[in-house]
Amino acid sequence: MPDYDVVIAGGSISGLLAAREIAAGGLSVAVLEEDAEIGTPEHCGGLVSVAGIQDLGIVPDFDTIENNRIARAKILSPSSCFEINAERQKVIVLDRRAFDKQIAFQAQKKGAEIRVKCSMRSFGKVGSEYVVKSSEGDLSCDFFVDARGAASIISRNREGVLHSAQYEVYASWIEADTIEVAFDSQQYPGFFAWVIPSGRGRGKVGVAGRGINAASALQSYIDNKGKYSIVRKVYAPIWVNGPVRSFVSERTITVGDAAGQSKPTTAGGIYTCGMGGVLAGRALVNAAEKKYDGRQKQQLLLRQYESNWLSIFKPEFDKMLLARRLLERMDNKAIDTLIAAVPVEIVQEASVKSDFDFHSTALAKILGAKGAVRMAKALLGNEIRRLIQES
Repeated sequence: MPDYDVVIAGGSISGLLAAREIAAGGLSVAVLEEDAEIGTPEHCGGLVSVAGIQDLGIVPDFDTIENNRIARAKILSPSSCFEINAERQKVIVLDRRAFDKQIAFQAQKKGAEIRVKCSMRSFGKVGSEYVVKSSEGDLSCDFFVDARGAASIISRNREGVLHSAQYEVYASWIEADTIEVAFDSQQYPGFFAWVIPSGRGRGKVGVAGRGINAASALQSYIDNKGKYSIVRKVYAPIWVNGPVRSFVSERTITVGDAAGQSKPTTAGGIYTCGMGGVLAGRALVNAAEKKYDGRQKQQLLLRQYESNWLSIFKPEFDKMLLARRLLERMDNKAIDTLIAAVPVEIVQEASVKSDFDFHSTALAKILGAKGAVRMAKALLGNEIRRLIQES
């Protein structure tokens, strides 16, 4: 008998939700987290919709919600700006350290075992068994789940990697109800700077971009804002190229950031990566129930996870990847022109009809504005029609 039915490498949201579902299905499962604490280091902005976390089967504890008063988002270019009303989206800011621990507690109560400061080194067949080699010794299992985050995918492909830095900042210029997103193709090529408020006068301020020194870019950004105090610094690569080719390979199942399930436009992944964990966990339970029906049957059941995730998110991710291609071709003059070209009524319509978890509809409204669509077509040709017409 193996030590566990499933071993999961990575104790972030996707791995923990997979563990919860696996344990709830009656299988034995261990989560190996290389860091000394679940939820650390917290390099996520923590933005998520209430509807999204409800879909994940979570009612956040009181102490996991840092801010539930997000009312608007300011979208800035070097010389233009517009605001989107965010009240209808019901967006909150989570303390990811506390939130991840809440999910870990859910998983543990269902029967999952969680080990911190325990790193996975390899997975493969040893004799007649499949074995995960870890810093705490060898663990035999039937299935292995790779939930190690962006580091796992980056080891195979660096093309979709951007450098990022995020600081926890205390500053009077942080508005408690306002997210800021600042585009500048020279300072943050292919991405943007952001301010996510945790409350009045405190928040998470970050930048990301292709080929930049993220620490220097972020320091310059906050220096231009005014007085501040930095109480925490985190540096991490982010992945923006969308899903990997396959989520399932024999006995290995890949979830979350390791599967490229974070959004190509914002690199956010609480909902999309979390759903990856939920769907993978359920598929593993179904596959284990058919253990004696043959490997082919098991593989079909495991691949149901991939097809289910893609059926929910692939159309949205395809549009976000198209929007990303547009962003990466725009210089600051084009960004200024785009933002200045968006009429107030289009912004208002996008505010009413947009969905935080599926935001291509809002992008399509903005890019469909008269001046914006001409510029978008000049950069991407008729491809832009897919985003505008299909949303």
